[in-house]
Amino acid sequence: MVGGSGMFIDAVCNGLDDIPSSIELRNELTEIVQRNGLDSLLLELNEKDPEFYAIVDRQNPVRVIRAIEAIRLSNMTFSEMRKNQKIIRPFGVIRFIIEHDRQKLYERINLRVDIMLENGLILEVKSLLPYKKLSSLKTVGYTELFRYLDQEIELEEAIELIKQNSRRYAKRQLTWFRKHDDATWIPYTTVDQMTKEIVEKITNI
Repeated sequence: MVGGSGMFIDAVCNGLDDIPSSIELRNELTEIVQRNGLDSLLLELNEKDPEFYAIVDRQNPVRVIRAIEAIRLSNMTFSEMRKNQKIIRPFGVIRFIIEHDRQKLYERINLRVDIMLENGLILEVKSLLPYKKLSSLKTVGYTELFRYLDQEIELEEAIELIKQNSRRYAKRQLTWFRKHDDATWIPYTTVDQMTKEIVEKITNI
């Protein structure tokens, strides 16, 4: 498996906690956020589960809504339900993480954004304007350009925000992956060299 968010990778490798869910309640909570923002749900989360409130990304409505959804359905705290216990999986896991020099990584991110724009990102986002409220489109790149197309910000600011938010996301990814003590970090060189190192380490296990 290559790529995927940190939570997705952990779900595959470690299994998932048994946490209740309800599409109806989730939609209801999503409507509350769309109408009034996150403040009321954050207040509820702080009252009912201060432990999770202390660590959750309070700018991420999906995480906050999921926690409130589970709390209301179970009458337990979300922290209690997140046991983080590894489930026995029918496979072994060997982790490799490509380690970039921080400055060069940020330069690559900035360049990638420029290339995406040259390849028609603005036209792509423009075609998705009717669907901008979908949670799947509340991601870096789309969110900033939706604001530009809605004439909230200038194009230059939107581009800089995409780069800035992409760099922040990369930083959060690195923080997430560092918690895996069993991971092998491979210094970024060339694809051939990195592939050779990975194959050698797998062969020697």
